Amino acid sequence: MNDAPDGIDQNLLIPGQDLERLRNCQHHAPHDFYGWHAVEGGSVIRTRQIGASKVEVLIHNEELEAHPIGDDIWVLGLSDVYSPGYRLRVTWPSGASTLDADPYHFLPTLGSLDLHLVSEGRHERLWEVLGANVHAYDTVLGSVTGTAFAVWAPNASGVAVVGDFCGWNASQYPMRSLGSSGVWEVFIPGVGAGEAYKFAIQTPEGHRRDKADPLAKATQAPPETASVIVDSRYDWQDGEWIAARAGSNIDTEPMSVYEVHLGSWKVDHGYKELTTELVDYVAEQGFTHVELMPVAEHPFGGSWGYQISGYYAPTARWGSPDELRALIEAFHLRGIGVIVDWVPAHFPKDDWALARFDGPALYEHPDWRRGEQKDWGTYVFDFGRHEVRNFLVANALYWIEEFHIDGLRVDAVASMLYLDYSREEGEWEPNQYGGRENLEAVQFLQEMNATVHNAYSGVLTIAEESTSWPGVTAPTQDGGLGFSLKWNMGWMNDTLEYFKLDPIHREYHHGEVTFSMIYAYSEKFVLPFSHDEVVHGKGSLWGRMPGDDWNKAAGLRALYGYMFSHPGKNLLFMGQEFGQTGEWNEAYSIDWSNLEGWGHEFHTGIQNLVKDLHYVYRSHPALYTQDFDSSGFQWIKGDAATENLLAYVRWGNDGSAVLAVANLSGSTHANYTMGSPRAGQWELVLNTDSHRYAGSGTELDATVATADIGWDGFDQSLNLHIPANSVQWYRWIG
Repeated sequence: MNDAPDGIDQNLLIPGQDLERLRNCQHHAPHDFYGWHAVEGGSVIRTRQIGASKVEVLIHNEELEAHPIGDDIWVLGLSDVYSPGYRLRVTWPSGASTLDADPYHFLPTLGSLDLHLVSEGRHERLWEVLGANVHAYDTVLGSVTGTAFAVWAPNASGVAVVGDFCGWNASQYPMRSLGSSGVWEVFIPGVGAGEAYKFAIQTPEGHRRDKADPLAKATQAPPETASVIVDSRYDWQDGEWIAARAGSNIDTEPMSVYEVHLGSWKVDHGYKELTTELVDYVAEQGFTHVELMPVAEHPFGGSWGYQISGYYAPTARWGSPDELRALIEAFHLRGIGVIVDWVPAHFPKDDWALARFDGPALYEHPDWRRGEQKDWGTYVFDFGRHEVRNFLVANALYWIEEFHIDGLRVDAVASMLYLDYSREEGEWEPNQYGGRENLEAVQFLQEMNATVHNAYSGVLTIAEESTSWPGVTAPTQDGGLGFSLKWNMGWMNDTLEYFKLDPIHREYHHGEVTFSMIYAYSEKFVLPFSHDEVVHGKGSLWGRMPGDDWNKAAGLRALYGYMFSHPGKNLLFMGQEFGQTGEWNEAYSIDWSNLEGWGHEFHTGIQNLVKDLHYVYRSHPALYTQDFDSSGFQWIKGDAATENLLAYVRWGNDGSAVLAVANLSGSTHANYTMGSPRAGQWELVLNTDSHRYAGSGTELDATVATADIGWDGFDQSLNLHIPANSVQWYRWIG
């Protein structure tokens, strides 16, 4: 026992060994000593108030002065043997004082069921029990408002909450360990929204590491790294959208996605400005969805959000969490779905974030052969640990529940699926069967997809998966990964390789532009021209097109006409809708200047085409209702390599038909005959060579009738005028 100051009963003191551990923030049970406790002959109230000049306890309508006993600890002995309601008035040398409830007078904020679910890795609303959550409690002295802090740190020898409210001193608010769960918890009255905080972790080796909250719902703006308490009471007004979403079926609905990096659509715009300008623009252009590159907090802007430090916190670079909610709601009120990029594959090594969170490997796999991604300088999640899977699955649910997002595009899925992904021999360890498949990652992806789809009907999960892994979009009950959609990286690569060729050389590469139809129905595909195609020296899509500006514009228009008539959903990265000339750079706005000055007519023309493509596409079920059914596509001309020509019919599930004709050569095909699967009239509904799009404006017949002449294996045929480097769509009208 400590030597008691004069007049202080030894029973009121803290045993020396415990006091030493408390002093060094290495105690698992500070609540056993701070707060109210029964002792021989009565009870005691103990509190640590670092730097206080006076501490009084308000109890039974009296103000009783506590006594300092060293180490900034104050005690008050009571003759009562039951726990009273009381408040602590703390006076500081400046004369200022505070009056609050005692943090160590409250029961744990996590119940036994919460702890059981956390331990089992099955707590689907993890953000409600871990992190920092503002709470109000009814007590005998009235309501007490404060923040409940909780963090999973099973290897720590001690954890404390630190922040401006305690001078970042880890001795002020140590947390208690809740049994074998690995969770540490404390409720701090009077601390609320807007306060910056971290968790001071004492590692098993005895080092203090101040860590950002893994479940923080807000953060300071980078380069600052503290977490921030937030208490959202957002009043959503998008109930009709959410209700309609539950009954949606993307298989038979139109989908055209505008991929956006929020920081560089216009660099001086945050969530608030984008709520009007970006939403209006996307709606005007006719996109059905917007895909936001990762908006979770990330320390390095040059990672574009793909190296995340705060999985539950929207980045503070562009505004508050509620301002992001308002942006998403604004999209919904205009009939536009919101997809958010999500990165469960890996995370950065910044010392203040998830990396080696409580000393040894925790969120990351402990074996470097599975726990590090050397290409990106990041750690890989330990998918075999159920608490880590819980952290990620709950995070997926969090964005859907708390931000009303309509889909998750999962980044770098291939890096998760293969143990030897981008690894040399000796740098990876086979699975238990000797294979290269990461079975634990497969289980995680199946769990995530099944959980999301069971909880939120109509919400999409989309895999950015660049290999031929089977069953990416097959249901989990059939052994698939369970994604709604998969990016068609093969189509993207083959198509761009073909279109970058001078037309005179294309006949020798015809297979590159037709090969996709061999596997088009093996998965449910999105056709992506994403940010990855316009960075790292690749230039822009405009720059890939051969020839002078006129031909570049014609080539890009033909590319889009082909893309929007090909089976699959569509995605364009921002700037591509008007043929941005420069390579994308996240530090600058996209090239809006392309729409002004010399040559602007080409870019305005492309922008007009994309707008019209969306209108015609969305107006014709043949172009979207059977994207994933082989009966929705029929070749008319798939082998016309010497003419660089493609012709095919898209069939709707209502029997409607659209004929797409693509002349990808540098020469006009006049009086070109091709077969027709139906007799009657075909009406021209789109021509990428129109004057409206800065094309040649060659007059084409508004309708074309079939002739009773067999051609291409059909009983009927059409005779068409097909301008060079252009695409036309015709609908069958009978």
